[in-house]
Amino acid sequence: MTTLLPQDLNDNPIAALRMKPGRAHKITIGINSTRNANAFNDDTQIISLYSDVPVYVAFGDININATTSDHYLPAGLYYDVSIGGDKSAHYTHIAALQASGAGTLYISEKE
Repeated sequence: MTTLLPQDLNDNPIAALRMKPGRAHKITIGINSTRNANAFNDDTQIISLYSDVPVYVAFGDININATTSDHYLPAGLYYDVSIGGDKSAHYTHIAALQASGAGTLYISEKE
């Protein structure tokens, strides 16, 4: 699995933050934009993304939809993303749209 996290001497990724218990999300990726059903916690500032297919993603509120003009996330990449907090706007949802084939986007809130 490809990662952008720092690695130890055995090439194992070193997690920067802990995953929040009970705060995992999963989105089924298809030809229509889909978003996480439950909003991210108000105190969550970082989420991790992993998709088994290439996807386009967009961040916003409960009304967000992803399009082919949004951010591209390749398949098989584990990626940490800031969703705001403190003095910046806080995104509550992520939407995803397939770039090539159906699959799953896995999301973990971190603390």
